Amino acid sequence: MANFFLDNTDLQLQLEHPLMERLLELRERGYAEREQYDFAPQDFDDAMDSLRRVMELAGEVCGETLAANAESVDREGPHHEGDRVRYASGTVENLAAFHAAGLDGMALPRRFGGLNLPLLSSIMVNEMIARADAGFQNVWGLQDCAETLNEFGSEEQKAKYLPMTVEGATWSMALTEPDAGSDLGAVMLKAAWSEERGCWLLNGVKRFITNGDGDLSLVLARTEEGTTDARGLSMFVYDKRNGGVKVRRIEHKLGIKGSPTCELVYQDAPAELVGDRRMGLIKYVMSLMNAARLGIGAQSVGTCEAAYREAVKYAGEREQFGKPIIRFTAVAELLQQMKAKTQAVRTLLYETARFVEIYKALAAISKERALESEERQEMKFYNRLADGFTPLLKLFASEYANQLAYDAIQIHGGSGFMQDYPCERIYRDARIMSIYEGTSQLQVVAAINGVTKGTFLEQIERYATAAYSEPMQSQVASLQRLTEQLRAMIERVETLDKACAGYKELHARRLVESVGYIVMGYLLVRQASLHPEVYADSAQVFCRLAEGKVAEAAATIAASPVEDVALYQMA
Repeated sequence: MANFFLDNTDLQLQLEHPLMERLLELRERGYAEREQYDFAPQDFDDAMDSLRRVMELAGEVCGETLAANAESVDREGPHHEGDRVRYASGTVENLAAFHAAGLDGMALPRRFGGLNLPLLSSIMVNEMIARADAGFQNVWGLQDCAETLNEFGSEEQKAKYLPMTVEGATWSMALTEPDAGSDLGAVMLKAAWSEERGCWLLNGVKRFITNGDGDLSLVLARTEEGTTDARGLSMFVYDKRNGGVKVRRIEHKLGIKGSPTCELVYQDAPAELVGDRRMGLIKYVMSLMNAARLGIGAQSVGTCEAAYREAVKYAGEREQFGKPIIRFTAVAELLQQMKAKTQAVRTLLYETARFVEIYKALAAISKERALESEERQEMKFYNRLADGFTPLLKLFASEYANQLAYDAIQIHGGSGFMQDYPCERIYRDARIMSIYEGTSQLQVVAAINGVTKGTFLEQIERYATAAYSEPMQSQVASLQRLTEQLRAMIERVETLDKACAGYKELHARRLVESVGYIVMGYLLVRQASLHPEVYADSAQVFCRLAEGKVAEAAATIAASPVEDVALYQMA
């Protein structure tokens, strides 16, 4: 039987990180619920045992059910019937399998029926889902919305909607509109209070809404008349059972076809305000988007894994000139680079997830009691890292998903261009990942301040001073040299940006990508020091790749005068 957790040693080893103990201690509030719930863990070892068991269960559902349905779901797709969405039959089966396994709402608190598992577990399940079927990850993975409601909603809202999630309710987040894509401050869907009905009523249109006909939705709408910016926006929770929303159409897409992307029309749709007015975009959506970017990071890594495995399988089976093509050096080199990139970006995914998890846990505790001085410093520390690493992850994971999907087709040759092999579907699915939840260009904008203000350099120095095995010392020395190149690049860019505004923007991607290669290099070398049998080859390959990428960025910046800013500005 296929199990996407048990067949992936790399994934399992991510649960051995030293921060897991702190992470679970915070999540379980010192294991305070062990007397209240029979299934609550008694201590760290018990919590880890439960976590692994749930991951095994999820891995089985992904390997046995989702993977088997992926091709049929891609062919059938969802249907638009009577202003509603009907999922593909395979999607219905997938949802039922996850619910039967007790995996819905698994990160929600036990008092609402959840398992109170860490955020990292949801990320891991999302990765395994995406390996099986990236489109379904956009259906199940939107349970992030329930976690956002748990963070910002009232007790009444949580008691009403979170148990529905555990019972299998699906979610969507209705943010974008025909004239408001990346610029969410331009959202104009109107929310008005109705004295007659005693609730808020939503009116307007939303477009490109993933899983738009979900049972529950978080909706961004304008509550303040006369405003046109983010300060007039608020967040609402909407229950489909209350009516008022029609699916105008389902978009016809290149990929992720199992996930319905909808245009929605709101006509006096009743909804409940979440949190405070005017904080919809400024606070709540920013939190939701960061969680979504982490989810897309997981989706992208799962796609990388799928592409790599399909490529290895085909290369081992396909014979040319009397031998499998995997024995040709050009093919073997490409496969090794695919493996190294997948393992490297996976280290970045779970490093980021740990940072986000600890920060969010401490932020939640701060609402329950005053934090100690040491705890406040810890929360601030991990908040800064989470803010920097999240866009870095989204950038690299989504770009790697596209690269590896491309490489998988290349290894398949002409066969990969046909619909006979899964790599064709994987290639189409991957393309959206560097676009939605913020394009790669926007991730660079979000990450560049972490480069110039020292957040990444400080963390790189922490990595540099850690202990590494003797066989990895040459890679450590290489990464230290790359760090010095990075410092020189940053100094030049900041100096010339003062002389010509826009110079930093011109070279921001080169700086951010250089940071990413160094960070992932250290993370992979750390893993190789602990488990050389799994990571040693990938660490060497990736560090060589990093040397070339950083050298290219350094050479380009060194040769770029300030006049280049005008050269690349379009009229």
